[in-house]
Amino acid sequence: MKLLDVELSEVRSALALVSEIVCPPFQTALLLMEQRAATEHLGGHLPTRLKGLDAALCGGVPFGVVTELVGPAGTGKTQFCLKLSLLAALPAHYGGLDGGVIYIDVESTFTSRRMIEMGASSFPEIFHSKGMAQEMAGRILVLQPTSLSEFTESLEKIKVSLLQNQVKLLVIDSMAALVPGSLAEFSRIPIVVTNRVRPQSHDESCLYPFQVQKMDRILKDRTRYYSHIVAVPGFHWAHAVTIRLVLEAKSGQRFMKVEKSPTSPPLAFPFTITPSGLSLLTDDGTEMVVPETCNLSSR
Repeated sequence: MKLLDVELSEVRSALALVSEIVCPPFQTALLLMEQRAATEHLGGHLPTRLKGLDAALCGGVPFGVVTELVGPAGTGKTQFCLKLSLLAALPAHYGGLDGGVIYIDVESTFTSRRMIEMGASSFPEIFHSKGMAQEMAGRILVLQPTSLSEFTESLEKIKVSLLQNQVKLLVIDSMAALVPGSLAEFSRIPIVVTNRVRPQSHDESCLYPFQVQKMDRILKDRTRYYSHIVAVPGFHWAHAVTIRLVLEAKSGQRFMKVEKSPTSPPLAFPFTITPSGLSLLTDDGTEMVVPETCNLSSR
């Protein structure tokens, strides 16, 4: 009123008009459903060939979202990524996506020899054919950035590479915090990232005030309190991923846990690593109680 020298009614009218212009348009549930149906051909899943896990995820690793693998070193994260890369490059008539793969190997853990071993063990009819192993391996583009700036530059170039190379899977192993979630939505392909863990202090267990009462209850029963390591890089990244799979080893047994998923309750699958990759010991996952899912909570 002072700056424009106008009445209060005019100010309120102007504010209402500006608000109406800048306000995002509303969408009905029907409109969202129609948009989903129109883009259904861009959806789908990359089957992991782990029957129980695929059932829990309604078909496998979904397109268009970020799936995170969390776990200490040596639990099988890279092994899982290598197998997914093979499955994405596999010809369609063998159940694959028949496409290219971009594998960003930040920590130099990619090994082509292990990947070929997995392929020969899992799909002998393909890999024993003349030239097929070379053709499959040739579809997997490996980037090995040596610095943070080089890693960031790689991400900027990926959008072009996705289109030029008919890429059907993007793997980042690891440094997952730098992956923009919008890239998954843009490309409509599965994006799989790996993440490390670090020790958790007791102070972190009650990060927010509303958690204090809950943690006091858990701490009274020490047999139910497992939380001792957490995923990096932090709380905000924890909400940026759609699916989180936790790999860990306990008492000589490896477990893959579906910790976060819009389609599955928290489930744990015992697994082992074989020449063909990860293999579930049972397709029936064990449902976990809340404290168990906090074993590798992402804060």
